[in-house]
Amino acid sequence: MDRIPISKQGFEKISQELEDLKAQRPAIIQAIAEARAEGDLSENAGYDAARERQGMLEARITYINSHMPLFDVLDLDTLSGERAIFGATVEVEDIDTEERRTFTLLGPDDADHKKGSISVLSPMGQAILGKEEGDEVIVDAPRGRIEYEIVSVEFRGAAGLNLK
Repeated sequence: MDRIPISKQGFEKISQELEDLKAQRPAIIQAIAEARAEGDLSENAGYDAARERQGMLEARITYINSHMPLFDVLDLDTLSGERAIFGATVEVEDIDTEERRTFTLLGPDDADHKKGSISVLSPMGQAILGKEEGDEVIVDAPRGRIEYEIVSVEFRGAAGLNLK
């Protein structure tokens, strides 16, 4: 994928995260220096923990920095249509169980299943992308192939989503 879709709110959130992570660098460097001053590094749990924390911090900073130029920032309040695309809130029904699920299609850095959104790159997201109300789709899931019917597609904008 050349471009990565992200909402304005998601972009602001990840930009703030990057700033916060960079602000943590001096404290981690200080913790490493203090642990190093304690002597023998081979059995120094404080040093190991600080180095591990530094590694995780730098990995996340690298990830965000590498993705920033690829982000395609979209305003959810300007999106509309009949098809399931980024920003659409879609209700689907499992054809076998008649169980209904509703979620919003967002980018991989926006999506949060606990808040009712999924990535357009997930198996479900890929299956319903571009579909309309009444269409049927098959999703390959861990429990097997599941057939869904698209019950509705609507655009609620940023106010209708919990992106904070």
